[in-house]
Amino acid sequence: MHFQWYPGHMTKAKRMMQENIKLIDLVIELVDARIPVSSRNPDIDELGKNKARLILLNKADLAEDRWNDAWMEYFREKGFSVVKVNSKKGGGIKSIQGVIQEACKEKIERDRKRGILNRPVRAMVVGIPNVGKSTFINALAGKSCTKTGNKPGVTKGKQWIRLNKNVELLDTPGILWPKFEDQNVGLKLAFIGSIKDEILQTEELAMELIKFMNQHYPGVLEEKYEVKAEPDAYAMLSMIAESRHCLLKGNELDTGKAAALLLDDFRSGRLGRLTLEYPQDVC
Repeated sequence: MHFQWYPGHMTKAKRMMQENIKLIDLVIELVDARIPVSSRNPDIDELGKNKARLILLNKADLAEDRWNDAWMEYFREKGFSVVKVNSKKGGGIKSIQGVIQEACKEKIERDRKRGILNRPVRAMVVGIPNVGKSTFINALAGKSCTKTGNKPGVTKGKQWIRLNKNVELLDTPGILWPKFEDQNVGLKLAFIGSIKDEILQTEELAMELIKFMNQHYPGVLEEKYEVKAEPDAYAMLSMIAESRHCLLKGNELDTGKAAALLLDDFRSGRLGRLTLEYPQDVC
């Protein structure tokens, strides 16, 4: 299966971000805590060089806590400020304002020496599609000021949001990058829903997830779907279809429906807290 998704609006969004970066003091980058490296757009480091940086391990409640802590250490060693957050339920949100001020303390001090007082920190919020930027901003602002959705591509244009007298946020659309050098990255992005399902082969994707689960989280699928362990991914998908009564006319198994169900259960955390990549595997 080949993964690529880079519609025209992403090119436009990247250009808009490049044009606005000169106005920015801090780049807040959201990553998915289940795949913290694969969910980072490599273009962001170039865009945000010479700016203060904050990485948010979003959806931290869906990943294993021990790996969240390991990833926080990994990013701190690279010079980033890091916070793990659960934007949907507000976990970690209260600490963000203080972390923003700390990350920008050099800039605030420079302003003070030049006689510029009380100018708000301007932060650009960036991340790939479906990583939870809009949900995070709404949680931080305490009100619904951006559209949110569980499909990639809901935010299409830029939006400035004034949080308070100290912080202004620039919300940006989620953008991927033109070519995945490693198709394994594309696979993980497809697992978490950052590539439109409509362009994917759902059954193949579900079988890849079954292979991963069997290797790294043996027993989870068996317990969840009341099926027996099976090394053949299609056979296991068929058993899930049978267990969940995913049937076509004539009582034929609907493995397509079972695949969609499995992916939805994974993405929503119904399979438990799962981490798909680990710091020691990253060069």
